[in-house]
Amino acid sequence: MSATPEQLWQRFQQHYTEFPTLGLALDLSRMNFPADFLPAMQPRLAQAFTAMAELERGAIANPDEKRMVGHYWLRNSALAPTPAIAKEIEDTLEAVEKFTAEVHAGATVRGAGGPFKRLLVVGIGGSALGPQFVAHALGKPADDKLIVHFFDNTDPDGMDKVLAAIGGDLDRTLVVVISKSGGTKETRNGLLEAKAAYTRAGLRFEAHAAAVTGVGSELDKYAEQNGWLRRFPMWDWVGGRTSELSAVGLLPAALQGLAIREMLAGAKACDEATRVPDFAKNPAAQLALMWFYAGGGRGTKDMVVLPYKDRLELFSKYLQQLIMESLGKELDLDGKVVNQGLAVYGNKGATDQHAYVQQLREGVLNFFVTFIEVLTDRASSSIEVEPRTTSGDFLTGFFLGTRAALHEKGRESVTLTVKDVSPYTIGLLIALFERAVGLYASLVNINAYHQPGVEAGKKAAGAVLALQAKLVAHLSANLGKSFTVTELAAAIGAPGQEETLFKVGTHLAANAGRGVQKTGGGSPAEAKFAAS
Repeated sequence: MSATPEQLWQRFQQHYTEFPTLGLALDLSRMNFPADFLPAMQPRLAQAFTAMAELERGAIANPDEKRMVGHYWLRNSALAPTPAIAKEIEDTLEAVEKFTAEVHAGATVRGAGGPFKRLLVVGIGGSALGPQFVAHALGKPADDKLIVHFFDNTDPDGMDKVLAAIGGDLDRTLVVVISKSGGTKETRNGLLEAKAAYTRAGLRFEAHAAAVTGVGSELDKYAEQNGWLRRFPMWDWVGGRTSELSAVGLLPAALQGLAIREMLAGAKACDEATRVPDFAKNPAAQLALMWFYAGGGRGTKDMVVLPYKDRLELFSKYLQQLIMESLGKELDLDGKVVNQGLAVYGNKGATDQHAYVQQLREGVLNFFVTFIEVLTDRASSSIEVEPRTTSGDFLTGFFLGTRAALHEKGRESVTLTVKDVSPYTIGLLIALFERAVGLYASLVNINAYHQPGVEAGKKAAGAVLALQAKLVAHLSANLGKSFTVTELAAAIGAPGQEETLFKVGTHLAANAGRGVQKTGGGSPAEAKFAAS
């Protein structure tokens, strides 16, 4: 049963914390952890604080790859373990600002058709999710210096849609390609598709392109050899999902016209607050322990993120990668199979009250909610849609009503309150969840900073494409003949790959100009493929 109003008020007073210097408040009162939970977790939490302090000092925090993890240094270079790293951080920030000023001035750095007015960011995963979230959260079409677009997948139709939106402004569009290794195929494909679009328009792509990549990477060498406008570094001590406050996120944000120094200030302030080794004074520690409690230290419940602000609509998408790629691990640090994780999904309120909140209140209880409340409705005053009531009042009413309705059914929630959606607040939120992820990973003894599952998927995709090449080669060498997938598997030495051959062949046959046709067959085994 849910608590009585009196009990809930007492619990709210006990478990609601304001952090005035951050413009942040956190309410844990709707999480039903018992009185002995926090004391029992103190030893684990103390170890997590120690591990975090060692990470910030430059310890090898990613044992698989033998590298440091230093995204915290990005907003306070004085913390970097060496003067050389500190200088790289400072120099890169200055280079971002200098290049941005040149682009905005439109004198020395401009497109073939005049000063740049649009920006196309080509990346995937951490090289796109962070920049997309920030662009959506802070963008103001009337004020933005550049209109931002994204190639964030290897979907041809998706890229065509973006190019259609750019339309006749391609000659005034700056392209920023982001890839640490330069070998990420989705980003490579986006680069080639963008370059082809410029070529079709009679434009020199290289005069419109900049790169954010690892020094000496494939992309770095390619950009240098082809005379791209500028190259900015990515470092091996910054993972993609924690790279938003490096050049990965700062360059697109600055080019859009956003206040990147304020974002960094918000993150720095949050870092300072979340270093405090005291649960009662540390919002990241509070989040991490609630995640641990909700899922029994095993991630047995999903986290539904519900920000009551349109500008934060992409926050759950950003958090999906940050949290799930960091915490979704088969093995712990001792090599034991643990299958850890914390599933994240969400969109925005009050929209979701007309979608999946029905199930949240009355369906399977396999989740907890993180509400995000934003106090400021808009910069200007609002009209009254009812007597003494604004649209923003309704938004707050729906938030409080939904939280109460869930609590009535024993559905637990955390509420995070921020003053506004500003560059400072966005930097704060990024840093808050980065720290919570790091602390939670220590609590459950996993490595939050590698992603073997992602690498496995890339290798599997490579194997599929290699199989496709063999299929096409065999059909091309046997013009006029058609083959079942069983015959193809035997012919190209791919036993057990009949299903993959069927799927690959069917895809090729569905696309003009691919040189494959599919005929007959009431079942996959009976279908035949031939060169067209």
